[in-house]
Parts: sequence; structure tokens; C-alpha cells
Amino acid sequence: MSQSAITIRLARARDADTIASVHDAAWREAYRGIIPGRELERMVQRRGPAWWAALLERGARVAVVEFDERIRGYASYGRNRLAASPYRGEIFELYLSPEFQGLGFGRRMFEAARRDLAGNGYEGLIVWALADNERACGFYRHLGGIQVREMRERFGTDTRQRVAFGWV
Repeated sequence: MSQSAITIRLARARDADTIASVHDAAWREAYRGIIPGRELERMVQRRGPAWWAALLERGARVAVVEFDERIRGYASYGRNRLAASPYRGEIFELYLSPEFQGLGFGRRMFEAARRDLAGNGYEGLIVWALADNERACGFYRHLGGIQVREMRERFGTDTRQRVAFGWV
């Protein structure tokens, strides 16, 4: 019987190609039917390997989860983008390759990002999700997130409701 290790580590610039691939697959799976098709494709195309490499070279906090020595997901996080908020940290994105969703990898990524944020002085955490993305909202509720804020986001000519989940 073989055993596979699950590793969570900070991403490196050389991971940009793989992170971009995970991003593409995860976004298309998560947002098809929620974000208008043309807008979704524009968003995905903007986040290619060069975009990820530049982000990582600037020192952004991006963690990756590896299984069988291949990146299967990522989380980007840092200081909350809203200055007037009791939540000092924010997970900007947390995505897994579709075939690795529902297996506990997301929970592990969330907890790793949360620990790293707290270890760097960012107590309290907020995560935004589109309200129509029932899977994401359910995931954050299952992890104990409380809905703390709402706002609208525009995608081309359409708008969608976004909700924020908070943890103290």
C-alpha cells in the first residue's frame, strides 16, 4: 500500500504555471452559470502564469497544497483590504482543483492561512464569497464563519451579491 503526503507550503515564483492552471479549472467550475461567460473568461485569462509570477515576486502570501508532489490548490491572503474592520486578516482566494474538492484539502488550506495570518499579527479573519456560490458559502459556514457584511459586485452589465464571512 502506498501513502501520499499532503503538504502545505508558501508558493514560489516557479509555481506560477501550476497555480494558474488550478485557478483556471477552479474558477470555471465554481463560477460557470454565476458570472456571465464572457466576463468569467476575461477574468480567468487575466490571471495567467505571468500574473501569478509577478504577484509572488512582489512577496504576496500565497500558500499551496501539494498531494502526490503536485500542487492541487492555493490560498492567497494578507491584511484585510477594508481599513475600517474588526477583522485584521483576509483570505482573498482559496481554490482547489475540482477533483480535489470535498476531500478536506480546503479546510487544511483555510487553517494554515488562518494560523499564518494570526502569527503575523492579523487577528480575526474575513473571507468574501459570491452569494450564488452555494458550495463556497456552505464551506465557510461549516468552518464556523458568520456572515458579517454584504455588497454588490459588477460583472459586465450584471451585478451579483457578495457576502463576507468573519471569524474572531
